[in-house]
Amino acid sequence: MELMNILIIVALAVGVIAIVRYLLVKKKRFTEKMERPFPAEWRKFLLERVAFYDQLSQKDRTVFERRVQLFLAEKRIQGIDTDIDDAVRLMVASSAIIPVFAFPGYTYPHVNEVLIYPNSFDSTFQTQRFDGHRENIAGMVGDRFMNGTVVLSKSDLVRDFDGATHRTNVGVHEFVHLLDKEDGAVDGIPEMLMKHAYVGPWLQEIKQEAERIEKGKSDINPYALKSNAEFLAVVSEYFFEDPEKMQKKHPELYARLSAIYNRPADKAVTK
Repeated sequence: MELMNILIIVALAVGVIAIVRYLLVKKKRFTEKMERPFPAEWRKFLLERVAFYDQLSQKDRTVFERRVQLFLAEKRIQGIDTDIDDAVRLMVASSAIIPVFAFPGYTYPHVNEVLIYPNSFDSTFQTQRFDGHRENIAGMVGDRFMNGTVVLSKSDLVRDFDGATHRTNVGVHEFVHLLDKEDGAVDGIPEMLMKHAYVGPWLQEIKQEAERIEKGKSDINPYALKSNAEFLAVVSEYFFEDPEKMQKKHPELYARLSAIYNRPADKAVTK
């Protein structure tokens, strides 16, 4: 019996040592990544392909770069049946940083990994089905056994990060869903970002804009009608991708989103 107890203690000690060594190695690698200078080719890529970054002041660009490094040091980005390079990693990190740029302390604590599929996929994560039917899902926030995972289509991600202004960005869309999910419900009311007093006016804004979309009097993607959660994600894409146009065509909605994301409401470009 005494021998068994000794063996158990030894096994536990070995386990603790292994965990400590793993954590130390992980911390060292993280520190090394964060101490590296931001590569010049990364900066060039951001300027050419990420409109949000290009519109920032020089000071804010430095902050953006630091947060990109932090995201890449903390999160695992993995290609599924496709190769990924630094360009794809920068697109993913930019997608995450853009919606929370005004909240420097937020780092997506519940996100562990981002999976990159070559193209759009269906609900079973198949990119092509033999019966000819295909669901065009460009991004998804994992749940249940995939909790903490974000899934993105590489082709859609590359299309949206071409440096031009769009009303769509699949990466921003999915990371907005994650922000919405922080309070425990994906319901289009990101309580982490929104003061309680703003909830009523925000829901009224959703209702009014949804009516305009239904009548064909809005340029907002009709996918926003699917639910309040999709409305938030869709209009957030528009807000960050083409703020000048949204401010002009949807001033009230733009003002609401400016309050949610703590962005200047008096002007779309802060450069």
